[in-house]
Amino acid sequence: MGAKQFEVKAQDASAVLEKLSDADWKKVTVGVTAHHVAGAHEPIAQIITTVAAGQSIRNFTMEMLHESNAKHAKDFANVSKAETIALHKKGAPAAAAVVRGLSDDQLAKSGTVLTGMPPVSAEDMITNVLISHIDEHFGSIRKTVGA
Repeated sequence: MGAKQFEVKAQDASAVLEKLSDADWKKVTVGVTAHHVAGAHEPIAQIITTVAAGQSIRNFTMEMLHESNAKHAKDFANVSKAETIALHKKGAPAAAAVVRGLSDDQLAKSGTVLTGMPPVSAEDMITNVLISHIDEHFGSIRKTVGA
């Protein structure tokens, strides 16, 4: 459950990445957004592992997440397509392996991910963060490039 769905989304994302022209890549936010998603697979999987162990992330706020995303956008504004594809092809299988390795008991465990927010289960993290992250951002990329 979850790993196959994530892998399908990751494969779709790979297809979109590989078809982007240089002109599309340079459109505002396309390259940096793709890199953001590619770089997030493994950290999200680490959070899922933490939650699946019944633990919580300590002292991590929505503001910190926004600041991290803004810093990433600045730091990787001119990232290459090749670097992004390589990062995606490294991170997606690693994240899928984490998801595939979780037992039903681990999927049901919960933990707090964002300070002040209710706890979430590992299964919810897979569906509502790992998979939705691709859907949300690659939907934006497709809209930007008209794909």
